[in-house]
Parts: sequence; C-alpha cells; structure tokens
Amino acid sequence: MKKVIMALFLTILTSCSSYEQFQYIVEEYEIPSQVYTFDYNQTWQAVIKIMANYDLEIKNQETGVIKTRWRDNTTELNFSDSFGSGDSVKSAKFKLIVNVVKGFKGSREVSKVTVFKRQMIEKDFLQGWKVIRSDGFQEKTILYRVGRVLALERKLKEIEEKKAKEEESSF
Repeated sequence: MKKVIMALFLTILTSCSSYEQFQYIVEEYEIPSQVYTFDYNQTWQAVIKIMANYDLEIKNQETGVIKTRWRDNTTELNFSDSFGSGDSVKSAKFKLIVNVVKGFKGSREVSKVTVFKRQMIEKDFLQGWKVIRSDGFQEKTILYRVGRVLALERKLKEIEEKKAKEEESSF
C-alpha cells in the first residue's frame, strides 16, 4: 500500500514539473484574439480603420487577411528595454498579420479578430536576424481599439434610430 501511495505521490510531483518544460510552447503559440458580436462587414471596416496607420501589404476582405510591410521599431525596442539587463539591439523590425473570421453564436453572426506580430531583431551583423517573442501589448491594443470603434458605431446607430423615431412621432 505504501508503494502505491508513494508512486502516486511521485506521479503528481513530476506531472507539475513537466508542464514547466512545455509552458513556453503554450505562451509562444498563444495569439491574441477577440470575438465581437458584430457582423463580418462591420468588424472588417473597424479593423481597416485601425490598420490605416500602418503600411499595408495585403488587404483582402474575401479571405479576411491584412498584412503590413516590415516596419522599423529599433528605437522603441531599445527604449522599452533601456532599464532592463539586456543589451541594446542594432536594428529591429516587425510585421503584423490580422485575420478576421466570420462565425455564428447560436443564430447570431459574430466575428473573431486575431492579431499576430512577428518581431525580429539584429544584435550584430554576424548573428543576423532572429525572431523574438512579442510582448503582446501592440496586439492587445489593436484589439481594444477595434472594440472601441465597434462600440462607437453601435452607439451612433442607436442615437440615429432614436432621433428618427422622435422625428417620426413629431411629424
């Protein structure tokens, strides 16, 4: 009986430590996404409005894909890490890939927006470019902004409908 309890105890202890070995995989492949209770066209227009600040390489509404061109962010990356222990980078660049997908929740149409940032750095010319993990702030900011644009659109629509009803009742 003691051997069974000891084996069970060791299994529990080792199962927790095995997760730590693979935790980076979960974090690495977790892509920020958000589901909005708006139809595909409204969500697509909101994403286009937000992504107008970037130099777009691909913008295809049929496939729901938006890709930006590589954008230099060396100064931002060096500034954000200026108080850290890491060395400054020689150059850095990133590319954003945004996917908008139509779906249904019950009978209601919803849209899911996914933002992926590919960040590359070059510490010196001998090492070349290396892909590093994004901190996720820019992706989450884009998703937040899309949500705000959609909320404003909904509020404006409600105000217009209310105004139309008032004009109709006073006529």
